[in-house]
Amino acid sequence: MAERDDVMTCETCGAALAREDARRTKTMGGLDPAKWQTLYCPHCGSRLKTVYVGD
Repeated sequence: MAERDDVMTCETCGAALAREDARRTKTMGGLDPAKWQTLYCPHCGSRLKTVYVGD
């Protein structure tokens, strides 16, 4: 499946999900949590990506 901005595929379990269905958490490693969020697969819990969410 081609990855678009609004659809992601989990490399661990193969689930295809919309960005709004991903679990969101604060980032680690000193990134500003008001600007960055880490997205996780709701099916298996694997990290999908870290995304910029605002200024």
